[in-house]
Amino acid sequence: MTTPTPVVDIRNLSVSFAGKTVLSSLDLQVEPGRIYALLGGNGTGKSTTLSVLLGFLKPDAGEVQVAGVTPWEAPDRARAQLAYLPENVALYEHLTAIENADYLLSLAGRRHDAAAIGDALRAAGLQESAWRQRLGGFSKGMRQKVAIAIALMREVPLLLLDEPTSGLDPGASADFHGLLESVRARGTAVLMVTHDLMGAVDVADRIGVLEHGRIAHASDRDGFDLAALHAHFSGRARAA
Repeated sequence: MTTPTPVVDIRNLSVSFAGKTVLSSLDLQVEPGRIYALLGGNGTGKSTTLSVLLGFLKPDAGEVQVAGVTPWEAPDRARAQLAYLPENVALYEHLTAIENADYLLSLAGRRHDAAAIGDALRAAGLQESAWRQRLGGFSKGMRQKVAIAIALMREVPLLLLDEPTSGLDPGASADFHGLLESVRARGTAVLMVTHDLMGAVDVADRIGVLEHGRIAHASDRDGFDLAALHAHFSGRARAA
């Protein structure tokens, strides 16, 4: 069976700031239709990894491909291959869900009618009663659903998520994980950085634990050892 070409392909990536090593020989791959959860504490390099993938940073060494594009050499082309959801999704509060989708899709060079936008919002799990409401009154979970709908309509091969369940209650977190499973079923690759160990175990196909700028522990879904992962993080907490 042929292994699919990774959408995210990071090899031997190293980044330093002011003489301090942040990433050191990092290797990480995410294939189509797979969810990779990158875990780690503050300062372990998660945000730096995202910045490299988004083309904001040129590393000291290593090779990085986003759908075949080197981000720092062609940042616009790389960003056209992905949708990025920061911890706090940036949308226009004075616009409705449909208006946000219509405007942001037009900026990306994609035009869709209201019916197609409605289909995407429905697929993202946003109730129809909210489609024509202004986002100023939306919860974080509702905003995420609008952002996911926009990502679905852009039909990009990669979804980058930064702490997607931070601030969500357990029910909203479960809804979001269910939404990620539908995104994965479309063949989209998902890389999410998170502190949420239990959420990662619930939804990810592969978990990588980032420590001292490299993957200290990684396993696929069928090899998850929750006790070992929990002990790893508990040990870090005691050491801190």
